[in-house]
Amino acid sequence: MRRQHRTRERVKGIGFHALVLAIVAVILYPAVWMLSSSFKPSSDIVGNVSLIPDAATFANFAKALDGIGGVSFWTFFTNSLILAVGSVIGITLSCSVSAYAFARIDFPGRNAFFALMIGTLLLPFHVVIIPQYIVFSRLNLVDTYVPLLVGKFLAAEAFFVFLMVQFMRNLPRELDEAARIDGAGHVRIFTSIMLPLMKPALVTSSIFAFIWSWNDFFGPLLYLKDPDLATMPLALRLYVDQTTTSDYGAQMAMAVLALVPVLLFFLVFQRYLVEGVATQGLKG
Repeated sequence: MRRQHRTRERVKGIGFHALVLAIVAVILYPAVWMLSSSFKPSSDIVGNVSLIPDAATFANFAKALDGIGGVSFWTFFTNSLILAVGSVIGITLSCSVSAYAFARIDFPGRNAFFALMIGTLLLPFHVVIIPQYIVFSRLNLVDTYVPLLVGKFLAAEAFFVFLMVQFMRNLPRELDEAARIDGAGHVRIFTSIMLPLMKPALVTSSIFAFIWSWNDFFGPLLYLKDPDLATMPLALRLYVDQTTTSDYGAQMAMAVLALVPVLLFFLVFQRYLVEGVATQGLKG
């Protein structure tokens, strides 16, 4: 009986792991195919689902690094980096201050304003994009980075405010009270007590802000007209043109290069993300 039980458990374990490996293979296949296709000639990419190139070549990466439309790869890379880093700075600064106000300061209408802010999460981006574009157009700010960054510095990203508010609410209020007894005000409490304890939440917000900004396609497509201001997602679109010859090989190579900063950013800060989930900002 024991042997039969162990056999059944072993079979279940093998079946479970086989199922997990099959799911992982399905999820990772597109990324592996993209990496493999970056080494294939363009003529071998369309309609070819093989993961092994028939004739590997590095010419696609050379074309990608040369750029397209008279704009170099490093220009696209720098533009995306400016927007991504600017988004991280703006969100961590403005959303943390707003979250502190909602979580730690009692002021009239706080709950109503917080509910109104949460309600903005229900509004699709496409609902407000037309009035936003009209406003920025009349202010002559189209074809600049201002429309893509100003909301980040004004705490317009309700998701990150909500994330930080929930994190702050898990911190004991005795810390604030002890600081007030010592004569500290809100600025001192926020900078000396809250910000150090909020590091996991800030890093989590930074990771999402960086990735979302780096991968954003619709916003730059709408507001940026000058090719010298274009970002990596816009550059990827330039390689595919239905009216002329499409260079799918260079597009795949640039897609691989575009993934490198995102992966590095995540790998560097992932331990803080795990720490935030595991400890909820409290130690000891």
